[in-house]
Amino acid sequence: MREIVSFSLVSLSAVFFVVDPFAAIPMFLAMTRSDSAAKRRGMALRASIATFAILAVFSLAGAVIFRTLGISIGAFKVAGGVLLLIMSIDMLRTKPSPARITQGEVDEGTQKDDIAIVPLAMPLLAGPGSIATVVVLMGRARTDHGHWWQVAAILGAIGVTSVACYLVLRAASRIDRVLGQSGMSILSRVAGLLLAAIAIQFMLDGIRDSLPALMSRH
Repeated sequence: MREIVSFSLVSLSAVFFVVDPFAAIPMFLAMTRSDSAAKRRGMALRASIATFAILAVFSLAGAVIFRTLGISIGAFKVAGGVLLLIMSIDMLRTKPSPARITQGEVDEGTQKDDIAIVPLAMPLLAGPGSIATVVVLMGRARTDHGHWWQVAAILGAIGVTSVACYLVLRAASRIDRVLGQSGMSILSRVAGLLLAAIAIQFMLDGIRDSLPALMSRH
């Protein structure tokens, strides 16, 4: 039971802090400044559903993608860790990360009538960092004797995070008023620190997984 709780908490914290719905608030408000509250809620709901679908599909299809492209899970862990580390550094500096979304994509979003799928769900919420995280977590679950509950825990973490995205975006205006610039900066730094730790752990795991294959070649 302790192992189940521990793995579930690790999965939830990793997925939540990478998706980071609070970091999406400024961009969401900027892209929907002329929309009504009801329209914002509708877009937040569709974006949250799309986020769950995108991350769930990539997490389950990751192994097939690896086999097709000839990529080892160790190599993907290192690559995902590097990407998350870049994002975490931007978060610690309280700057929007181009690895998450670019200013050009935000500007394009302000011209769209519906931003729910692009760019809100992807790449803002379910972007490269989020996809890399769920694929790595699912790869770890499959290498740990493939327990069904580990797969369920990861899908559950994606589901909880998607619901949190909806609740946060639905209350985006209120949260922005309450926290202000200082509060959002503090949240960004805390999330960035935790994301940096996750990134380093991914890279260490990837190096550890790859070492036996590298040593056998020499």
